[in-house]
Formats: sequence, C-alpha cells, structure tokens
Amino acid sequence: MSAQAQMRWADIPPAVLEQREGGDGKPSVSYRSAGDRFILVEYGPTEFDMNLNFFTQSVIDAIAESPVRGVVETAPGFRSIVFSLDGTVHVSDVIRELDDVHTSIAPLGELVLPSRVISLPAAFDDSVSRTAVERYIKSIRPDAVNCEGGNNIDYTLAYNGVSDLRGLIDHVTSTELWVGFLGFFPGLPFMFPLDPRHVLFAPKYNPTRTWTQEGAIGLGGPAYSIYPVESPGGYQLLGRTIPVYDVQQRNSAFAGSPVLLRPSDRIRFYEVEEEQLLEHFDEVHADTFEYRIEEQPFDVGAYQRWGGSVQAEAAAWRDHRDAAAEATPVP
Repeated sequence: MSAQAQMRWADIPPAVLEQREGGDGKPSVSYRSAGDRFILVEYGPTEFDMNLNFFTQSVIDAIAESPVRGVVETAPGFRSIVFSLDGTVHVSDVIRELDDVHTSIAPLGELVLPSRVISLPAAFDDSVSRTAVERYIKSIRPDAVNCEGGNNIDYTLAYNGVSDLRGLIDHVTSTELWVGFLGFFPGLPFMFPLDPRHVLFAPKYNPTRTWTQEGAIGLGGPAYSIYPVESPGGYQLLGRTIPVYDVQQRNSAFAGSPVLLRPSDRIRFYEVEEEQLLEHFDEVHADTFEYRIEEQPFDVGAYQRWGGSVQAEAAAWRDHRDAAAEATPVP
C-alpha cells in the first residue's frame, strides 16, 4: 500500500468512538460513528435480551425529559439508539452528555417504565390473510413450504410443535406483547412476548410478499407485528386486528397522533370472529369504537423476579419448540 493510501486510511475515524463497561445493574455501552451527523449507541452484547430494551427505553424517556444539546432526533431500536445531531456540537461533547444520562439511570432491577396496556381484538386465520397467502403462491412462489394449505397457520404450528389453531391462539392471547420499537412503516410495532412460556418463533418468507393487508398480525423470529397499512411483508400471517395507524385520525384514540402505539406499550389480543372484527373496523372509522387503553407503569424488577419463578417451565417450552423447529424445513 502506498504512503498516500495509508494516510487516507489513517484519516478515517474508528467506527467505535468510545465504550463503557457494564456494571452496577446496567449494561455496557458502545458509541459508534454512523455518519457525519449521527451516533449509534448500543447497549449490552449482541443478543436478544428484553432487559436491554427496557434500559434503552429508559434512556429515551430520560432524554425526552432533559434533551441532550445538539441532538435533534432519536431513532430507537431493540438495544440501540441512533442520535441525529445538528452539527453545532462536537461528537465528544454529545458522548459526554450521553454518559451523564447513562449514569443518572437507575439499575435495571429498580426501573419503573411508563407503560400502557392496550387490548386489541384479533381474528385468527382470517380470510384476508389467506388471500395474501394465495396471492403469494400464484405470483411469487408456489412451492413455499410456509404456505402449504393456503395459509401460514399450519406451518407456524409445525415449527413450534403446537397441535392445533386453538393452541396457537392460546399462546398469543395468554401473554402481553411488549412494544420494543416502531419502524419501517409509520406506526409499525415490533412486539415481544413478556411471558417466556408463550414465546412462538417463525422464520420469515423467502422471498417476501408483495402485499399484506392493513391490520395483519405477523410473526417473524420471536417478534410480532401489526401491519399499519397495505404493504409488502415477510412475517408469517396469523390473523388480523383493528387499525393502529390512521392518517385521517377518524377515531378519538388517534386525536394526539395518527400512530396509536408507542414503545413500552403492552398489547393484549383477545379473540373475536372475523365478522365482528370487520364491524369493529367500521366502528373505528366512525369513531364509535372505544380503544381499551389503561395507563399501567411497568416494574422491571418485579418482572425479573416473576421471570425467575417460571424459568423451569419456560425452559421446557423452549426445548419443545426448538425440537419442533429442527424437524421443520425453512422457507
């Protein structure tokens, strides 16, 4: 390599700007360069751990109360946050302020996060989900193993070792789903079961669908999502619920924002027939449907203690589910 080329490489700043070790009930933190005016902050190791999302949410809440100088926008993920800077402050100054935020946050076991419990009706194995699957079979991939039988339910049952649709519905409706973050489409939530005894898992479509109906309930990996608008999509379709996004804000639940859900919300699905769900759609648009939303703070320490009490049951379910997945082909 020439001296000139070596100098150019030397001028490129490292991707990881600074790191802090974890301790005192808090995860480690890495500050990464993400462009001229962006910082990517990552908490903890690269693994699926709900505690990392709880901590990320606490950082977002703290910054909302006491903004960091020079930060104009935050984009949270599951265990990370991208900070957009206005260019008036040096990156090192922003990192120092973010360090102060990190120091100010209580240990994980002492966190109590603002949260809402939102109950949503759900029709499972609905006709519109089947239509999306049929379109996929006809226009994209007729041999897709996840679409055999004209639905994604049968595949999800096999992949998780669940005997029938009733068993799947029981898993979905027996746990609150934690909204970890929103993204990709306006108001699209990524939701994770809080009860480890009811975690379902499913690989994504390969390739993706070109059409998914509004309100579709999908499962990809351990994450659930509600499709806020008609769109492409790759999650296995389990059913459908009512609107979570309305740019026209036709229902009073959307008065403050066209996006219904927020990070740290907890979703509870309850089963209804498809005909009733379609009636609820009309009621939402006519503002005669009242969304069931309850303010209920989330105590992380209490959740951790409860999780320890069901650890054996959760491990048994995980082993059963993993064995079924091993015996099931991936799309």
